[in-house]
Amino acid sequence: MKDFNFVSPTRIHFGKNAMNFLSEEIKNKYKKVLLVYGQNSIKKIGVYDAVISQLSSANVEYFEISGVRPNPEISKVKEGLKLVRENNIDLILAVGGGSVIDTAKSIAASFYYDGDPFDLNLHKVKPEKALPLGVVLTISASGSELSDSCVVMNDSTKVKQGFNSDVVRPAFAIMNPEYTYSVSKYQTACGIVDIISHSLERYFSPSENLEVSDSLALSIMKDTIEAGKVAIKDPNNYDARAALMLLGAYSHNGLTSLGKEKQMPIHKMEHALSAYDIRIAHGAGLSILIPAWMEASYKNDVDKFVRFTKEIFSVEEKNKINTALKGIALLREYFQSIGMSISLKEVELSSKDIPSLVEMMFADTRMIGQKSINPLSKEDVEEMLQSIL
Repeated sequence: MKDFNFVSPTRIHFGKNAMNFLSEEIKNKYKKVLLVYGQNSIKKIGVYDAVISQLSSANVEYFEISGVRPNPEISKVKEGLKLVRENNIDLILAVGGGSVIDTAKSIAASFYYDGDPFDLNLHKVKPEKALPLGVVLTISASGSELSDSCVVMNDSTKVKQGFNSDVVRPAFAIMNPEYTYSVSKYQTACGIVDIISHSLERYFSPSENLEVSDSLALSIMKDTIEAGKVAIKDPNNYDARAALMLLGAYSHNGLTSLGKEKQMPIHKMEHALSAYDIRIAHGAGLSILIPAWMEASYKNDVDKFVRFTKEIFSVEEKNKINTALKGIALLREYFQSIGMSISLKEVELSSKDIPSLVEMMFADTRMIGQKSINPLSKEDVEEMLQSIL
């Protein structure tokens, strides 16, 4: 296990009465709040009214920026940043899922930078501090409510990229599983895949035999698969929704890579995929790429793939190779069973799209996952994409 420093400062208010703590988090601490959210779904399910009631109770002035889309765009960050600076706002409150939270994070971090906010995502500059940030979570998926990551897109350059910094970890998160009841089966499934991917990519990062974080990652993946089955079948099952909400948060806050140097090659490829065609949901892109990456990589650490198959699916074949391949097949079957895509054809891409996709994936690097168990060249990725047409 490598030496590490770890911080997870977010106060979690979890459960059916979690919203009651929002005014407590804000009152006498902040004077002006920017409310960041997506479309009208939070109004339809009553979350918007509950938030406004809490803000009024805290006696704070609030401003709004709405319309944040999936694959959030930097123009919305600039719009929010203008509001913050013009009105001396001192707290950003994200109400939604990963796209909304990441937009809020970008606004919070960009406040102390005079240049283009996307410079942070291009790693031209590192954020030194950020405005305080709070979250009211409405979908279990990205884990951004506890993470140090912030991913946004620049439509003009078709670059989708993230940066990591502890300064954008939220100060608090309001997490009521009931708020996720109305999430569609498709978006629930996308979230399940994202949660699995956050732990899977960390698990398959190089590690020692007795790595505590690997055990945590396997546990989160297994529990996500089981809770996901229930939530897809019974969307109003509180225990399943609660499990997914907590699993999503802890799949991406850093616990599953403590003592390791994490690599996220599948996420890097997917960011290019959904930037290439913004109609492709992040979870759908991941469900296509995860099994393909696993098939391209299992020979580089067969024992780790064997452990994955045994602990996640309780299956062991006569030899290690067959066991590894069985685990990959079972994960692909699971993705199919919850309605996820497993081929590029299913998201309306064909072989003619592959050269452009590869170029986007390698726009800023010569190898993907250079320190992972399987560094990928352009030729490797092109072959992988051809295999999933």
